[in-house]
Amino acid sequence: MTKMNEAFLASMHEAMALLRTAGPLEATEVIQRALRDSGAAAGFQPAQVVEALLPRTAPAADAEGPAAKAGEARTQPRREPKPAPWPGVQDTGHFTTRHYASHAGERAYKLYMPGGYDGQPLPLVVMLHGCTQDADDFAAGTRMNALAEQHGFLVAYPIQPMTANPSKCWNWFKPGDQQRSQGEPALIAGITREVMANHPVDADRVYVAGLSAGGAMAAVMVQTHPELYAAAGIHSGLPCGSAHDLPSALAAMKGGNLAAKLMEKARTAPRGNSVVSPSRPLIVFHGDADATVHVSNGERLLRDFQGGTHRDKQQRSRGGRTFTHRQLTSPEGIDAEYWLIHGAPHAWAGGSSRGTYTDDSGPDASAEMVRFFLAHPLRP
Repeated sequence: MTKMNEAFLASMHEAMALLRTAGPLEATEVIQRALRDSGAAAGFQPAQVVEALLPRTAPAADAEGPAAKAGEARTQPRREPKPAPWPGVQDTGHFTTRHYASHAGERAYKLYMPGGYDGQPLPLVVMLHGCTQDADDFAAGTRMNALAEQHGFLVAYPIQPMTANPSKCWNWFKPGDQQRSQGEPALIAGITREVMANHPVDADRVYVAGLSAGGAMAAVMVQTHPELYAAAGIHSGLPCGSAHDLPSALAAMKGGNLAAKLMEKARTAPRGNSVVSPSRPLIVFHGDADATVHVSNGERLLRDFQGGTHRDKQQRSRGGRTFTHRQLTSPEGIDAEYWLIHGAPHAWAGGSSRGTYTDDSGPDASAEMVRFFLAHPLRP
């Protein structure tokens, strides 16, 4: 393979990664640059390349075992719904679509209320889907609604439309969407407050979680709204402030030095700026075979917990995945957990094959997030 072909192939890998976490417009820019550099034939359209990169069917992990190759999610048709994994627990509640509008714009969202809910104050978990997903897909893959039945909490799923991002990615890498009082953070916080206003919610037990681009936006939310969210769960995501445009987004996804420099700048910014110092518990999941978002981002998410105490434990999930479970406590007494899953791809650990981007080999990220959340109410 010539050096030119090697460079072009590397650019296509970059485009695929951006397609999954940023959207086709950003991927197209990388392809256009690669075509210019390689001297590709006239009439070769970047849009055609982007279309070819899009999955034809929902990617999901094999229900019979791990994915064929680490770092890759298999592409296969959706499977028939399976019974809930907890005896006697089904999604028997109400799953309805709502609409929110404010000065920052408008978004639809879905709200799950567990069966038997009679108005008593319950915790609220806000779930932010990944690229190409929607609320129904994310709910099916994470099985969070079944956990809501088991433990008794509400679940809100804000929906990113294609008009905001053609791949339905949350725009975690845009400066206007990293601000407390504008853009997508204002919309997501507004949805959260609307649910709290319309339903009895325990204000000390409101949490946010997400996958990939949704995980990166969950990191933004807990940083920009620490008075609203008691803790955050981030799966295969990136730290707040790790990117401000397309090149820095790609660098952050690769785990480059530019991302580290941007993060350091964000960490030292005055509190009056868009990013504030982390002050809430975090539970982070990341596969060390993630070919889309480099595993170093998991470590960076927990940078402010360094200097305190930590302990590591090597374990194996029921599905056969080995993982390192790290428990940390910051010098200020704030807890965090890091689940480093060995050989795992860019997919929700322990998820159901009914949804996309899941790895049913475990460990069960949803159950562990709920456990962590319920143990950490809002603290001053």
